[in-house]
Amino acid sequence: MHDIRMIRETPDAFDAALSRRGLDPVSPAILALDAARRQAIKQAEDAQAAANAAAKDVGRAKAAGDDAEFDRLRTLMADKKAEIAALNDRARDLDGQLNDLLLNLPNLPYDDVPAGRDEADNVEQKRTGTPRQFNFQPLEHYDIPAVKAGMDFAAGAKLSGSRFVVLRGAVSRVHRALAQFMLDTHVDDHGLTETITPVLVREEMMYGTGQLPKFGEDSYQTTNGWWLIPTAEVTLTNLVNGETIEADTLPRRYTAHTQCFRSEAGSAGRDTSGMLRQHQFEKVEMVSITHPDESDAEHARMTGCAEAILEKLGLPYRSMLLCAGDMGAGARRTIDLEVWLPGQDTYREISSISTCGDYQARRMNARFKPAGGGKPEFVHTLNGSGLAVGRCLIAVLENGQQADGSVVLPDVLTPYLGGRNTISATGELK
Repeated sequence: MHDIRMIRETPDAFDAALSRRGLDPVSPAILALDAARRQAIKQAEDAQAAANAAAKDVGRAKAAGDDAEFDRLRTLMADKKAEIAALNDRARDLDGQLNDLLLNLPNLPYDDVPAGRDEADNVEQKRTGTPRQFNFQPLEHYDIPAVKAGMDFAAGAKLSGSRFVVLRGAVSRVHRALAQFMLDTHVDDHGLTETITPVLVREEMMYGTGQLPKFGEDSYQTTNGWWLIPTAEVTLTNLVNGETIEADTLPRRYTAHTQCFRSEAGSAGRDTSGMLRQHQFEKVEMVSITHPDESDAEHARMTGCAEAILEKLGLPYRSMLLCAGDMGAGARRTIDLEVWLPGQDTYREISSISTCGDYQARRMNARFKPAGGGKPEFVHTLNGSGLAVGRCLIAVLENGQQADGSVVLPDVLTPYLGGRNTISATGELK
């Protein structure tokens, strides 16, 4: 959601920022609705003032026995009552139109976000780690002999259809170990608060974080109106929905491991092989609620938290600053971490870390009381994957594969695997 006062004061700058996302100027339509809404409100107030004045005079007319004036004032009051009702209805209708227009607009990119249309225009910031040199042709995760017994796409399709998988045995345990390792690291090393949240939410929660109204086709809704979360960003961020909190409780830093559900609308034909793009997957999410003055520093901190997971796992990755055209609608700046997948001979996204400014806070009406007093202000919100568990599993398996078909696992997972660190070529944890 955007600040209507900012749009009134700087409409050209507002349109210029949205143009970086490929949108045509929209401020004229916004300001026309806003002006009509304010005019209707002013007319209703004027009509109410006239009705109030008539109400005072009607008693005097009756006391004076002036029947003609008494009847005129009563008629005036009835007319004004009808006029006020009509004007209030018009104001509400215009307010709804304005709100709908604003709700469908994406966030404004920060000035340091590069221009561009799509991922080809993203800017690489750094590379960390050196991709391993194999003395054999590395395989994609689903073709590695150690993995085949524990990653069953046929069973997933039988149970649920395409883009589902059944994990079992050693592969399933490594998947669980990765999630536990991520949570422990974020809690013990990074100071995030572990949180367990529902995966079903009310519709207003999806509006709060920006999945609705524009992107409803990307998620699943139940028959009774709940929505399955596409990420724990929805639940963790909405913990402050409708609240005014104390400044000294900021920042609030949360992490949660949840199932996530996405319809992947519009992604037909993309990443259909293996586990890269599933309708149901698991993710360890990070969310920060901050003071506006601290959100840039928090973005860097949160990025570092996600990077630390990859570095502890010994996975090569690169950091990409997304261009304006490739960012999610709610973000003002996004950094993607892309992990090296030797089976594909390329880097693939494993985490997106975004700072949203007050965009989500305005939709949620989430504020804080300044420490020195004064009017409550909107908080800033940030979110990021820390990490996508399934994609991390893919990276661990592909980077650890051996010529004999086995997989050597990162040392940091050994405590979570009963002291074992290898999946044999026959799929056993050893």
